Amino acid sequence: MAAVESTMLPLGTEAPKFKLLDTVSGEWKTFEDVKGEKGTVVMFICNHCPYVKHVNDELVRVAMDYMPKGVGFVAISSNDVTRYPDDSPEKMKETAERLGYPFPYLYDETQDVARAYQAACTPDFFVFDADDKLVYRGQLDDSRPGNDIPVTGKDLRRALDLLLEGKMIPEVEQKPSIGCSIKWKEEV
Repeated sequence: MAAVESTMLPLGTEAPKFKLLDTVSGEWKTFEDVKGEKGTVVMFICNHCPYVKHVNDELVRVAMDYMPKGVGFVAISSNDVTRYPDDSPEKMKETAERLGYPFPYLYDETQDVARAYQAACTPDFFVFDADDKLVYRGQLDDSRPGNDIPVTGKDLRRALDLLLEGKMIPEVEQKPSIGCSIKWKEEV
């Protein structure tokens, strides 16, 4: 379980657009389809990563708390499913249904979307404002598997609260997320 940190995409970056398959509905979704009126959270996650498994229930709680306030949520898995079959679209659908994801769970087969977001790990979080500009990137909170810190989502929740209040999220408060590396396809 080698830990990798977020690359911390520059603040102000416009949300990279995408069109990916939602593994639950079977429909294609774009950034425009998932964005919220007041902001959007893009999460790079996967099924097999212990860091994601550790926070899955809180991801659902955060989304359920903020979606009614005008924040859109989407989860994307970009892992190489040839080497990591637990992250296949079929398994993604099973995971989303079992955990009750209230957000689409999209499959980035080409890994182009992960590259566009400079996603490095799972989980990796990106918050965009109503104008699709990046205002927060980093961790959910300080909890990690085995460190005995409760999973609260405090960092992401604070970012979303400030976003909804129309305030800047101080860069000093934005700590890189830590998790398993994105499982990139091997060059052929």
